[in-house]
Amino acid sequence: QVQLVESGGGLVQAGGSLRLSCAASGSIFSANAMGWFRQAPGNQRELVAEISSSGNINYADSVKGRFTISRDNAKNTVFLQMNSLKPEDTAVYYCNIKLFSIREYDYWGQGTQVTVSS
Repeated sequence: QVQLVESGGGLVQAGGSLRLSCAASGSIFSANAMGWFRQAPGNQRELVAEISSSGNINYADSVKGRFTISRDNAKNTVFLQMNSLKPEDTAVYYCNIKLFSIREYDYWGQGTQVTVSS
C-alpha cells in the first residue's frame, strides 16, 4: 500500500503563487511517476503535471510556463510551484503516484483546495 499526504493549498489572489507538496510513503517501486491532477466543480479530473522517476515531465497546455513540477526522489516527494495563478486554476488538486511493475498501480491523495480570487 501507498499513502500520499498533500499540503500547500489555499486562497490566493490572481497573479499570486502557491506551492503544493505531496509526500509518498509505503511500498514504492523505483519505476514510478508522480503528478498532480485537478478537478473543478462540474468538470472531469484532468492532468496538471507529471514527472517520472527518470525525470521526464509532462504539463497540461493550460499551465505551461506558469507551473513547475519537481521531485525529491530520496524523499518520494513531489512539488508543484504554481505562479501567475488565474481564477480558472481554482480546483481541488490531487496528488497521484503510478507504480510500474508487471502492471500499473495507481494511488491518490485526499486532495487540497486551491482557490484563486479575481
